Amino acid sequence: MDIQLIALFFAPATSLIALGYGLYLSRKVLKEAEGSEKLQQIAKAVREGAMSYLTKQFKVIFPLMLALAALIWFTLGQGIAVTFLLGAVFSATIGYLGMWIAVRANVRTANAAQKGLSHALRISFGAGTVNGMLVVGLGLLGVSLIYMWSYFRYIAMGPETVAREATNVLVGYGFGAALLALFMRVGGGIFTKAADVGADLVGKVEQGIPEDDPRNPATIADNVGDNVGDCAGMAADVFESYALTIVAAMILGGQFFGLPGVVFPLLARSGAILTSILGTFFVKAKSESENPIKPLIRGFLISAVSAIFVFMFLSTFLLKEPRAGYAAITGIISMLALLYVTKYYTGPGEKPVVAIAKASQTGAGTNLISGMAFGMESTFVSVLIIAATIFLGYLFLGFYGISLAGMGMLATTGIIMALDTFGPIADNAQGMVEMAGLKGRAEKVTGGLDAVGNTTKALTKGFAVGSAAVAASSLFATYFEATGLTSIDISQPKVFIGLLLGGALPFLFSSRLVGSVGRAAFQVVEEVRRQFKEIKGIMQGSALPDYSKAVEIVTAAAQKELVIPAAIVVTMPILVGLLGAEPLGGFLGGVVAVGLMLAFYMCNTGGAWDNAKKYIEDGNFGGKGGDTHKAAVVGDIVGDPLKDTSGPAINPMMKIVQIVALFLAPFLV
Repeated sequence: MDIQLIALFFAPATSLIALGYGLYLSRKVLKEAEGSEKLQQIAKAVREGAMSYLTKQFKVIFPLMLALAALIWFTLGQGIAVTFLLGAVFSATIGYLGMWIAVRANVRTANAAQKGLSHALRISFGAGTVNGMLVVGLGLLGVSLIYMWSYFRYIAMGPETVAREATNVLVGYGFGAALLALFMRVGGGIFTKAADVGADLVGKVEQGIPEDDPRNPATIADNVGDNVGDCAGMAADVFESYALTIVAAMILGGQFFGLPGVVFPLLARSGAILTSILGTFFVKAKSESENPIKPLIRGFLISAVSAIFVFMFLSTFLLKEPRAGYAAITGIISMLALLYVTKYYTGPGEKPVVAIAKASQTGAGTNLISGMAFGMESTFVSVLIIAATIFLGYLFLGFYGISLAGMGMLATTGIIMALDTFGPIADNAQGMVEMAGLKGRAEKVTGGLDAVGNTTKALTKGFAVGSAAVAASSLFATYFEATGLTSIDISQPKVFIGLLLGGALPFLFSSRLVGSVGRAAFQVVEEVRRQFKEIKGIMQGSALPDYSKAVEIVTAAAQKELVIPAAIVVTMPILVGLLGAEPLGGFLGGVVAVGLMLAFYMCNTGGAWDNAKKYIEDGNFGGKGGDTHKAAVVGDIVGDPLKDTSGPAINPMMKIVQIVALFLAPFLV
């Protein structure tokens, strides 16, 4: 059978295997007991808050997406409009279902923790794997279906026509996924950090009570935020990176190798899905005393090493070009290096985190200064890794090599997303144990899982930023191919203006989001203070606070800020495009360069401040409640909107401007 026909059916079949595996795991998770009535009441409040938020967000988003699809239909054609909607629907589905299982797994993890680590880890990681399988399954399924449609429609015209038509409409798929991801990142990021900041400022700093204390009126909103930010937002974000790297590789592969170059990314992604599934079987605690991070790392490394063999096999026997495999392996190594750097600069107990915690002894000012310094340093090191990845990818196989390096970085997406979603599930479980007053083994197990979950969340943020940058670089390369440009001359005033505007865009975009968190957090703080003052008996535990009010405040704030940031991102490249193809190329370069550095800086700095606070809470430098702890809490509060709102939201922003530029390319030639 022809290799193209094999790819036509193997890729969607592998997608269905991933989705089937996710369904199997979700049914296993849902069979587990939810525990006591008190646990179930807490879980119900979190679940209803999360799903209510997401439902309201979709009511805002979908009319906008339909209007934009209609505009695309009349300007760029019905094929791109249909694939645009497909990408948006798949991205929304992943965000919704991933959060749906997460808010049901958290209480089951909390209850299972009473039996021991192995049981709780199996539930929390199993639910996380469901999200991972949704991302890779739907990501590859959408691209495969579009390619199948193009193949059977245009094969009579020749393989070159198939490659061209398939890749043309695939850009619409990537745009739909990216724009929906931007909405999810922006809304989820504002929700989670406004709730978190409000809860910390009044609860920890003013009242001196723990993070998940049931007396805090914002604690349910805080737990809801973990899900809408780190489950729904992250899933949509990584999904569009996953989809866009396939799109970029197929576009460039068709130009370099013809139809085999288009097929290669489909088969490589199929193999990587299978290696991710393989890795999940090794995530099992060998004993109740084992550190939970060890089985997670074990499964991840098995998945990564297996993916290397897949890439080399396909590059040798399909493309007859081993350098394609080398380029993809460069991406895998780069991803591992980024995870290591992120762990060093943000991990619990690492030198930078300990140094920031120590600096907190002299107040919030020195905590902030120390954190910013390490964040800047981490940005330089992280950018070196990305630069090396792009250079080696190009050295091996030109622009196509860069796109393959991006595919390599995302080869382990299935298990990476499992690790990421595991984080908020473990965090919620620990909070529920605390709110329900469970002691002993449950408290110890969920505390350990939560600590590991904080680490995995920080690591996956570094992964998301790095993969977004390489994906954006791949799209940048396709812009040059689409416009016929071989270079841009930044000594030309118009081009330099484009470069400056591109570099400024991430700052304007981030200012909107950070400001939104600040405004919403102000309202939460005022509400929490009011309840402590007016509802008698909260601090004594004889009266319950009104949890729903804080949820209402942050939900409204998130919906309010959805449209303007997206409008800025979509319209800016259009306006710069009026200056011509070269100035727009300069603009795209500025967005990627500055956006990459700003995202790394914000994510790493915020992560380091967060773990410095946790390091103190673990009993170091005076422990909880003292002035050192309060100073560290201030650092964590400043870092929250950076690492969980604006920093991650830059990921889809960088790619959206590239896709809009690709749409404009035919009009600029």
